[in-house]
Amino acid sequence: MESGYVTTPFGRRPMSLGMLASQQLAETIEPGMKRSKWKLFRAICEARPALGVTDRALTVLDALLTFYPDDEISEERGLIVFPSNAQLSLRARGMTPATLRRHLAVLVEAGLILRKDSPNGKRYARRDRAGAIGEAFGFSVAPLLARAVEIENLAAQVIADRELLRATRERLTVCRRDISKLISAAIDEAVPGDWEEMTVMFRALVARIPRVACIEELASLLYEMALLRDEAVNLLERQIKIEKMNANESQIERHKQNSNPESNSELEPSFETKQGEKALANNEGMAEPLDAQRLKPPRPSTGPGGKGPGAANPVAGHSLKSFPLGLVLQACPAILDYGPGGAIGNWRDLMSAAVVVRSMLGVSPSAYEDACAGMGPENAATVIACILERGGHINSPGGYLRDLTRRTERGEFAIGPMLMALVRANGGVRRNAG
Repeated sequence: MESGYVTTPFGRRPMSLGMLASQQLAETIEPGMKRSKWKLFRAICEARPALGVTDRALTVLDALLTFYPDDEISEERGLIVFPSNAQLSLRARGMTPATLRRHLAVLVEAGLILRKDSPNGKRYARRDRAGAIGEAFGFSVAPLLARAVEIENLAAQVIADRELLRATRERLTVCRRDISKLISAAIDEAVPGDWEEMTVMFRALVARIPRVACIEELASLLYEMALLRDEAVNLLERQIKIEKMNANESQIERHKQNSNPESNSELEPSFETKQGEKALANNEGMAEPLDAQRLKPPRPSTGPGGKGPGAANPVAGHSLKSFPLGLVLQACPAILDYGPGGAIGNWRDLMSAAVVVRSMLGVSPSAYEDACAGMGPENAATVIACILERGGHINSPGGYLRDLTRRTERGEFAIGPMLMALVRANGGVRRNAG
């Protein structure tokens, strides 16, 4: 086992603090530590950019390691290799002596090897009578063993980053293909929508893709393209459901029979029932299709207080009933953190908080505008609060909100069961004593 000491380079080569630090690091090798020299060399090749060495310098390091007699590097078997320049040049693919010296200096500066120069600058070893090496002068590979864990971690990080970059590029390519073909299909089928503007946005995103991109740039572009793809899918799905509804209505018109001509049940709106609350529980407690039970048309709801922001929208969302703000906040306490100043005191505060939450959940502006038009702004804000409360159970908040908007337009959705389910989940409705 070699004794530790500080050595300075032979001739006119200067000493530096970096060389001294490398020598000190080489003295911190843990007892019994071993590493396969070729596995360690492979890790160095993976981590080459982080270590600051060139590929030609790695060729010289490869040649140096061939002179180490064992496959495993360890202190017990010595850490000095002492090849002549002629032999080292042959194993370095015939590298010229000047180039060889330059890349050896790069390896020393990178802290991967150390020089242990003899008094005359030659490389050799002294052996005892038994033939064992007593003292050797040449290049020490001790820094490789001392930095083995660091080098392996750097290599693992480089591999992980490379795999993440590859996967992100693949997802971006698939997303580009999806958007291009979805837009083409929409134009060919004459689906309503501003497809020209969407095409311009898509081309602008594609133009931003650099030829050599880092993971942060690709991740940002992938996120924006995914939002654009979701918007295209939502518009196409809406058209498909409209066509199905039209087909179903045509079939119903051909087969409709009415045994009671004086009954006006076909004109009466749906309402909330106990059975609807059970269906709500089966649908993750968020929404439920109403059954066919009918009542007389209710009087228009005026919301909390009969006037003001709580009143139901007489144009949009006329089939939905508004509920007291206190009940909404009791069912959805998570929305409170997003109100102005961390509190919600009126319907205007709730609607402001819903706009913030809408953006955070990734719901597109068009989806929220459709919800406000179909349900009314107060009810749309209430639904956003409910979606936030059950966010862990909803994969696509934007698609879910669009589905609820379509159900509202067909009279198949009511907010009451949704709020009651969330109130029960949060501990039940509070009742005043007496």
